[in-house]
Amino acid sequence: MIATICFYIFASITVISGLMVVSSRNPVHSVLFLILAFFNSAALFLLLGAEFLAMILVIVYVGAVAVLFLFVVMMLDIDFAELRKGAQAYFPIGALIGLILLVELALVAGSWHLSGEMSTVIAAKTPEVTEVTNTQALGQLIYTDYAFLFQMAGMVLLVAMIGAIVLTHRQRPGVKKQNIGEQVRRRRGDAYDIVKVKPGQGA
Repeated sequence: MIATICFYIFASITVISGLMVVSSRNPVHSVLFLILAFFNSAALFLLLGAEFLAMILVIVYVGAVAVLFLFVVMMLDIDFAELRKGAQAYFPIGALIGLILLVELALVAGSWHLSGEMSTVIAAKTPEVTEVTNTQALGQLIYTDYAFLFQMAGMVLLVAMIGAIVLTHRQRPGVKKQNIGEQVRRRRGDAYDIVKVKPGQGA
């Protein structure tokens, strides 16, 4: 009974936090709601008995990814109003691409059929916790049974990371940057100037 109540509480907070992530106008608030969603998702994993996934979610996503997002959003001077104007300009082509992807997903879902071995897999007995630990079972699934899908997910994340870098890496006026070429070409005579000041001319 208590586990059921906790499940509904954590699940409700997770769903509400996810909605606030995409609906908040302030990007800092969006990142904070994302962190809240991660914590509640970790609590749901704990209720399922997946302690390893819960700790990984808190350590990796909250401790690294979400904090990185928060620092980037707070430290970079990004004109979000200008970005929204650009997004509105590309809305028709984005809607067209989204419609194409939706049709492709519908075609894939319509032609999907379950293997004859699915019923056998579903009816198979779950190994005892004392025989197979949570971490061992997760490693078996990710790196053995679904290794190809795991690598594909990594490639998708890599493409998303490169796209984010390309979109945010732009020249900003008034920002001083280090020029390695000029520093390497500099000679000792360029580092200082000898100024001879006659007596009585000093300020």
